[in-house]
Amino acid sequence: MSDKKTTGKKTTGEKHLMFFSGRAYPELAEEVAKDLGIDVTPTRLHDFANGEIYARYLESVRGSDAFVIQSHTEPINKWVMEQLIMVDALKRASAKRITVVLPFFGYSRQDKKGRGREPITARLMADLFRTAGADRLMSVDLHTPQIQGFFDGPVDHLFAMPVLHRYLSDKLDPATTTIVSPDTGRVRLAERWADQLGTAVAFIHKRRDLDVANEVKVHEVVGQVRDRTCVLIDDMIDTGGSITKAADALYEQGATNVIVAATHAIFSNPAVDRLKNSRISEVVVTNTLPIPEEKRFDKLTVLSIAPLIARAISEVFNDGSVTSLFEGDA
Repeated sequence: MSDKKTTGKKTTGEKHLMFFSGRAYPELAEEVAKDLGIDVTPTRLHDFANGEIYARYLESVRGSDAFVIQSHTEPINKWVMEQLIMVDALKRASAKRITVVLPFFGYSRQDKKGRGREPITARLMADLFRTAGADRLMSVDLHTPQIQGFFDGPVDHLFAMPVLHRYLSDKLDPATTTIVSPDTGRVRLAERWADQLGTAVAFIHKRRDLDVANEVKVHEVVGQVRDRTCVLIDDMIDTGGSITKAADALYEQGATNVIVAATHAIFSNPAVDRLKNSRISEVVVTNTLPIPEEKRFDKLTVLSIAPLIARAISEVFNDGSVTSLFEGDA
């Protein structure tokens, strides 16, 4: 009988959790694996001369409950393709169940047709993972909840709000704080934040220029912001144009301080310069995406999402409740 060491975790000789990572963000994968108490399964990944990607697992994955994590950072198309190839390899190697872990779901903003002759690329992404062999998706703060319906299988939609809330709750006085949604699409989330913190809520009416990418025109502020600390919440910060204009609008309406809290720090140029040079006092994000040193600045606070992902993986593996992570014993 072989005594060869394998990674992962087995329960009563029946279930075997194995955890895999692509090359996009190995630091987050290692952090999640540490919280799970296991090792990332050794995987050979490399590029051929023409850019094609090769993947092979260095241990047997037969019968395993496989979780494969990849953050869709830049170059996004390469890392999406690598994760698809990894899922296909797991399927062909007879993994029992494959869960795709997407801390940041690439193309999630393309979730509907705003005008004719446009794609719904978020649906295409879900179809690609299903075709590759994924049984389940897990992601953090999807751009819109309806993306869960694009995948023909279970989707675990994790929320970063508890992570951000724990950090901010000690810094804020509910009596003088307003949670602000940067647009009408985030009002429900802002209301949940306000309920948790016991604060007022406001939102900013804005209109996006459909012909110019990443261009936003901010209009009026609706709600009580004068002489208050405002916490602007959003799911992602890309170029920073929308959030900095929203902060300017709040200051124009008499806000004394503006803090930004967002889940995904995409930080495409010129986001860092815009945020550094803005009147925003602090930018709080999670590490769903890698943030290299050159994109870090004094006002930036990065919180770890790894414990939340690890707990969700444990609940799925043990047939527990992911909902209980956010709604008590639900």
